[in-house]
This record gives sequence, structure tokens and C-alpha cells, in this order.
Amino acid sequence: MSNETYQNERMAKAKKVLLGNYRQQPINLIRGEGMHLYDATGRRFLDMTAGIAVCSLGHAHPELRDAISKQANLLLHTSNLYYNDQQIEAAAQITSRCFADRVYFCNSGAEANEAALKCARRYQHIVQKKENRNKIISTHKSFHGRTMATVSITGQEKYRKGFGPLLSDIEFVDYGDIDSARKALEKEDACCIIVEPIQAEGGIVVPPKGYLKGLRELCDKTGTVLIFDEVQTGIGRTGQWFAHQWEDVVPDIMTLAKALGGGVPIGAIACTDESAKGLKFFEGHAVAHASTFGGNPLACAAAVAVLETIECQGLLQNCLMASEYLRRKLNALVDRHKEICLEVRGRGLLLGIALNQPAGPVMHTCRELGVLFSVAGGTVLRFAPPLIIKQNHIDHAVEVVDQVLSDMVH
Repeated sequence: MSNETYQNERMAKAKKVLLGNYRQQPINLIRGEGMHLYDATGRRFLDMTAGIAVCSLGHAHPELRDAISKQANLLLHTSNLYYNDQQIEAAAQITSRCFADRVYFCNSGAEANEAALKCARRYQHIVQKKENRNKIISTHKSFHGRTMATVSITGQEKYRKGFGPLLSDIEFVDYGDIDSARKALEKEDACCIIVEPIQAEGGIVVPPKGYLKGLRELCDKTGTVLIFDEVQTGIGRTGQWFAHQWEDVVPDIMTLAKALGGGVPIGAIACTDESAKGLKFFEGHAVAHASTFGGNPLACAAAVAVLETIECQGLLQNCLMASEYLRRKLNALVDRHKEICLEVRGRGLLLGIALNQPAGPVMHTCRELGVLFSVAGGTVLRFAPPLIIKQNHIDHAVEVVDQVLSDMVH
């Protein structure tokens, strides 16, 4: 059987046995190395999406690979009935790099956002004794996950359609508009406000300078819990450990996932001592929130390896240098293709080219030419490569996009 036949047969089988909820592209990826992925036919692809901002160390990175292998030979799972070394170390590694005092582990970004919402609401009810503070404030064009609660607070109707009735007591405000947030928070029924420091799925939208600080001031004034959703922007994606650090502002709760495990599923909330009281166990009461698999030794060993490798190999600095170079190349690309391209958006290695038409066709043609991208907000071609990227990778990726855009015009 040829490799091509094998790949086609596997994809045909997938269409029979998988649920069919995804719009998967017609390649079957079987291995990766560094910046590249390979399909079942042996074809190589330059990865400019990193599993949707997950694989910050690229593919089969020796430090991550060895950490996972070592832990798999020791201990995979114990549940949270007991402590485990890797969970303790992963929490310490996170808190040492940010505002947070305490960490709770789960398995995904949606789970982390669910936990954050529960923590905030219980904090208002149990700690602050304000059971009337139930409303969750979110932003238009946001994305926070696919569970019933997180899709309820996602500010894009296309993700909510068909799943009603959804969670009640939600109010959406305009992203980046501090006056819109003020009107919602000053009603004094707000439990929390959850905001992405950069709206990723909403189109790689960076808010105006001072917006995050303004939210902090409003929350301090009104007693509202401030949650930053750093699921896509965290763990070095923007050149700082966490995107909110660019504004020198801290939330009460931060949610993490994606890049935290480098490809191994893990999520977390990181919070202050005060906000952590929302999920604190009180003797005689039920455990407020839990996860059977959350914080398991394998996932936490991966997280420790990711954090230490980014630090030791200077990948935050590489992110900033690569971002500056990539942005220059993309700005030049936009200037060359003004009939299609609108602007470059984003920060660090979460950048996008906003188009005046759907970006899907550009993404698909780039794949045919050996470069993998993803789309954000329908019309934005997203660049979220591994943090190990070098200038030659950027040159190749931009050349391919340039070729595709040129062909579209002519």
C-alpha cells in the first residue's frame, strides 16, 4: 500500500468513526520535529499555528519529550486525594512568574474558565456574603470555551446558536471600551468580569493602552472580581510570561491552558490568596470544586519542563526578536497587497493579517504549498508559531503568503 493510499484510507475511516463536529483539513499528521510536521505521505509542513498556540517548544522538543518519558516511567495518576511532587512544583513555577499566590489545575481552557467563574461567584456569596452579586460581565467578540457556561459568556452568537437556554445573568460590553465596562460594573450586581488581554479567536484584537488598568480600577472600586483569560496569550506567547504584564496590571484570577503543557492537556487558574477563598474547603462542607485528572503527575511534569525550557533557552527574548522581524515582514506584505490586506494585528508571536474577505481560502492554499496557518475571527490569517521560530522560517512563511495573495489578485 502506498503512503498516499494509506492516508486516504485513514481519513475515510475517520469520516466513518469520528463524530464529525470538526472541519478537519485533508492531511493526516503523524509526526513532528522542531518547526515542522509530517503527514502520512511523508510530506513536510512548516507549522505556523503550533496546534492553536499550544506547541511553544515546537514538536518533539528533547526537554519536553524526556520529561514526559521520565514521568511516564514513574507515575501517571494518583487523583487529588493525595499530593504529588510534580503538581506542587508546577504550581510553584507558575506563582514565581506572576502575581498569583495559589494555583488550581484542571485539563483545558474551558475547564479553567469554568473554575474561575465558580471561584468568583462563590467568593461573592460565601466570603463577601453578597448573594445578589451573580452577574457575569463578558465582552462582545470574546471566546472563552465550549462548555455550557463558557459558551454562555462567549461574545459571538455563532458559538451560542442552537444551545439555548444558556447560563443566565450574563451581560456583554464592548471590548476595549472602559465606559461600557463602567456602566455594567457600577450596577453593583456584577460578580466578575472576564476579559482576554488580547482577543484571539475574535480576530487578534489588542485593546487600547490603559484599558486593562482601567478595568482593575473599576473592579477595585466596585468590589468585582477581575478575571483575565490568558488561555491563548499566556506562557510567553506575547513575549512576556503573561500578556497582562505588558500593562503592569494584575487580575484577581488568571486562567491558563494551551501552551502550559506544550501539547499535553492541562489547564489552571492562578489567583491571589484573597480570591482563592472562593474555592477554599471548609470543614463540614462539600469540596467546592474538583477534577479527577487535574494536576496529574504527567501533565504537571510537562508544564514544569515547558516553563523551565522557555526560561533556560531564552525563548521570551526569541519571541520578541522574532515578533519584531515578522511584523516588519507582514507590514511590507500588507503594503504590497492593499487590495486584500487591511492591517497587521497582535503582539509577540500572536499576530494576524486582517483581510477584507474570508481568510479560509488563503489558509487552505498555503497548506497546499506546505505552510500551516489557522484563521481567527473569520477574516484574519493567524500567525502563532512555536516560540523557537527563526528568521528563515519567517521568510519562507511570508513568501508563501505573498505568493498566494498575488495569485488571488491576478
